[in-house]
Amino acid sequence: MKHLFLVRHAKSSWADESLSDRERPLNARGISQLAPLGNTLKSVGAFEGDVYSSNAKRAVATLQGILPDTVAAERCHTLSELYTFDYRRLLAWLEEQAEAPQITLVGHNPALLELAQSLLKQPPEQLPTASVIHIRLSIKHWRQIGRGKGKLVTLITPQDYSYAHFERKLKKRARTAGDDPARDIPKALHHQLDRLRQLERGVALGLDDEFLHQYRIAIRRSRAIAESVQDVTGDKSLAKGVKTLKRHARATGPLRDLHVFLQDLPELCADDAEIRAALQIWFEREAANHHKNLAKRLKSKRYQDSLEHWRNLIDSRKFQKLAATLRPKDIRRAVERRIKEFNKRTAELMHTSPDEDIHRLRKQLKRIRYLMELDAKTWKRNLKILKERQELYGRFQDLHVQILLLDQFRQAAPEVLPAALNGIVETLGNHKANARKQILTLGGLDGAPL
Repeated sequence: MKHLFLVRHAKSSWADESLSDRERPLNARGISQLAPLGNTLKSVGAFEGDVYSSNAKRAVATLQGILPDTVAAERCHTLSELYTFDYRRLLAWLEEQAEAPQITLVGHNPALLELAQSLLKQPPEQLPTASVIHIRLSIKHWRQIGRGKGKLVTLITPQDYSYAHFERKLKKRARTAGDDPARDIPKALHHQLDRLRQLERGVALGLDDEFLHQYRIAIRRSRAIAESVQDVTGDKSLAKGVKTLKRHARATGPLRDLHVFLQDLPELCADDAEIRAALQIWFEREAANHHKNLAKRLKSKRYQDSLEHWRNLIDSRKFQKLAATLRPKDIRRAVERRIKEFNKRTAELMHTSPDEDIHRLRKQLKRIRYLMELDAKTWKRNLKILKERQELYGRFQDLHVQILLLDQFRQAAPEVLPAALNGIVETLGNHKANARKQILTLGGLDGAPL
């Protein structure tokens, strides 16, 4: 069994027409692709064997930008014969290789894509820059390589491993301006559903945490719009769909909490590398387990059927008619009712109130904000204020969760540096207390458009 990784160089520059093709460098986008491409190749095991590259400037720059420090220099090779656009030359070169179990090759199209197409019975049609194809070959010697001998393990493109590159291809979010709810609200829900489907591959691969964050936002926005329509109209026909969206969001919560904690970990443990390493190993393992379960969930028939049901629901004539009944005055009344309830609960909040009371207020803030977004023109300035408040309440929630996570770690590994761990918990507790004070100082919300 042999493994072949074909890596197309990152995006190159055509700015200087005086340069020969071999001398063309990477452009800014190509440079930005290197770090996430390197992480991707490491995750799929592409650096476990020797790595070969064309000697073209853009290929060499790609090789240098993706290699982890753990790869020994003697396992990296730059060869002039790999600067080719003819796949037959690559095939001939592979046939001459020794008995290494795997080879990673950084090169050029159309040679790489046509090589893959010759080896695979169901080949990909495209190989964008900074993409990787992993092919498994049922052969004992490289000289046996030939047409149809390979099986595609995976094809990963920049849109799969980097949310920043994925986002370049996205359409702007459809907003409900309130001018025509019958058109705007179904359009917004379809847009969020399309985003969910587009984000699923990035979430399942788990190579960039931002995919999960954006996936959760798409679920929450969908749920919030539907709940807002229910709130204004009093109609419960969306209840089942809303419940399903809530279940999907809940399934992503623990993993997102771990992502936030791991992002904050370097700052939390800035003065103690030992405790940082211990926490990182433990929580990365926890995150990997949660991600595995989530990826399996996204492939399940139950999940796929639930989203198809949701699409049918928002396509239905009943929902179209329901959206058409919404009027700005109805939205305003619902907002004012929610604000009145929020202000009452805020007035009852004290320094000794349980954390759950603040979490409840955070959820109410979200509902108010999403109601306002059904008539965004009227509530434009209020929405800005609400967003700032949500960030504060959200930070309080993150701190609360992180303290709970550290308690879980302490129970699982009580012998690991208890004094240092106590210091981190105390720091988080102080930050949470400060966030609570800020929340108490803010008071209620203004119930009228600004």
